[in-house]
Amino acid sequence: MKRILLMVIRNIIRVPGLLIKLWKFSSNVDKYTDEERNKFLKYIVNIANEGGNVKIKSFGTENIPNKDGFMLFPNHQGMYDVLALLDVCPRPLSVVAKKEVAKIPLLKQLFKIMNAIFMDREDVRQSMQVIIEVSKQVAQGRNYIIFPEGTRSRNGNKVGEFKGGSFKSATKAKCPIVPIALIDSFKPFDTGSTKEVTVQVHFLKPLSYEEYQDMKTNEIACEVQRRIVEVIEKNK
Repeated sequence: MKRILLMVIRNIIRVPGLLIKLWKFSSNVDKYTDEERNKFLKYIVNIANEGGNVKIKSFGTENIPNKDGFMLFPNHQGMYDVLALLDVCPRPLSVVAKKEVAKIPLLKQLFKIMNAIFMDREDVRQSMQVIIEVSKQVAQGRNYIIFPEGTRSRNGNKVGEFKGGSFKSATKAKCPIVPIALIDSFKPFDTGSTKEVTVQVHFLKPLSYEEYQDMKTNEIACEVQRRIVEVIEKNK
């Protein structure tokens, strides 16, 4: 994690104050609006990017629904993915993450501020409860990120298989599905380099409920994966 160390060293004067604010926000999540928490998270990501030689180019932001209550489905390249999305998405975001993340210092606080929901992939019953809870929250106007590969691909810009079950929350909520193509998002944290890197975030045209309502979740997964792979192949 050389780049994380670089981010800390270059912002050493800011670190104590940021840690205090991070603890304050994560310990009193309900005291802040989604917009206030989102603004703070963007601030942290911007500071980290500047210190870590990371640049982000976003494309297709016009495809992000104006009305809250949608779901983002990106390919999963690395630990930096969520930070990239936080930086360029203009709307507040929550995320479904594996339960192991809840034990990692700093990431635990970051995800708590996002109102993340942690899933135990080994527990089918708990996973179903997560699907139901996410669908309820999306129907009430919250926006969620779910990585349909289930785990990092660990193959650079090669996309793993999208799992149909990842889309059950969206079908229950009857919400817009926004495919996202991440390119080079594995480079900031999943390589040993600290050289300047540019991450691409492509927001693709959403699938409306009317468009996918007659499709099985496996068919939705295949279509979303196809669109993302197509964009990655053209731009990597």
